[in-house]
Amino acid sequence: MSRLLIAASGTGGHLFPALAVAQALPSDWEIQWLGVPDRLETDLVPSTIPLHTVAAGGLQGRGLRKLYNLLRLLGATVAVRRLIRRERIRLVFSTGGYIAAPAILAARWCGVPVVLHESNGVPGKVTRLFGRLCSQVAVGLPQAAERLQGCHPRVTGTPVRRAFLQPTALPSWVPQGSGPLLLVMGGSQGAVGLNRMVRPLLPKLLELGCRVVHLSGNNDPESGALQHPLYAERPFSDEVAGLLQHADLVISRAGAGSLSELAVCGSPTILVPYPQAADKHQDANAGAAAAVCAAVIVWQHPPEHPALAQTIWRLLGPRLRGCDPVIDPLLQLHRGMERLAVRDAEVLIAGLLQELSA
Repeated sequence: MSRLLIAASGTGGHLFPALAVAQALPSDWEIQWLGVPDRLETDLVPSTIPLHTVAAGGLQGRGLRKLYNLLRLLGATVAVRRLIRRERIRLVFSTGGYIAAPAILAARWCGVPVVLHESNGVPGKVTRLFGRLCSQVAVGLPQAAERLQGCHPRVTGTPVRRAFLQPTALPSWVPQGSGPLLLVMGGSQGAVGLNRMVRPLLPKLLELGCRVVHLSGNNDPESGALQHPLYAERPFSDEVAGLLQHADLVISRAGAGSLSELAVCGSPTILVPYPQAADKHQDANAGAAAAVCAAVIVWQHPPEHPALAQTIWRLLGPRLRGCDPVIDPLLQLHRGMERLAVRDAEVLIAGLLQELSA
């Protein structure tokens, strides 16, 4: 029997790919989960998978703060080593983040193989520091492999939830009508900067018959201000798969998880990378999509700047005017997303794990 420890914590971008891989493994594998107390994994990890938690944090800081973080990393590594030995773990898989560092170090200490998955085009700090200690580094985008010398990178894509891989109905609460459907989403927490770019454009779009679904997050002070029969605003939705599959155009941040979901759904997209993302990794993710004509990039700008409005009009304008363009820009983006998509990423990664366990 193969005993696997999955180390994934904190955000959907780390947890959902790990859950997809767990579901792709043979039923006779014994899987346990390593996370951090009071994070999203306590809600998302199925009750059938034993969940262990250790205190773990970032590696950043200076002076006493850096010393504290290093001591906490050492303590977490010792705790994970005890877990690996007690549960007789034979293989470790991690999707990066804070929890990956002690998991990798403890596995190396115990002589246990590790597979690390890096979803972003710019590898994160943990991948850069500890990727060389792993048996295999799987990457979501080819650009990441080019930046990882000596880490045995293999391009696998980033796994997505099963709902995104099968036809899903459009949610019933979406505004009805014959106009094109625009979906605006800023990731799991929303994006106030993105919302501010979009809001001034909504009245004109709605006037022209465009239907708009706006997932604005929980932190937007202007949420709920606009009321219109063709406009639906929600903080978040657990029906994103249906929205992506039916949207004519999506405006989105460029997180790796969102990009993978957009790709497998073939969603024509305007990407607005989060400007404060660590190592500018959302810029790199957006660049990878733009390189295969899967998306158009609009950099975050003040609401009065015309860049986003001009891009929306260039892409949606023909449909809003009822024209049949000779070259449909939305169809071109759809085909680009299909080229970017990896629909069996979880199977590829599960295969790597099975190779190492043989």
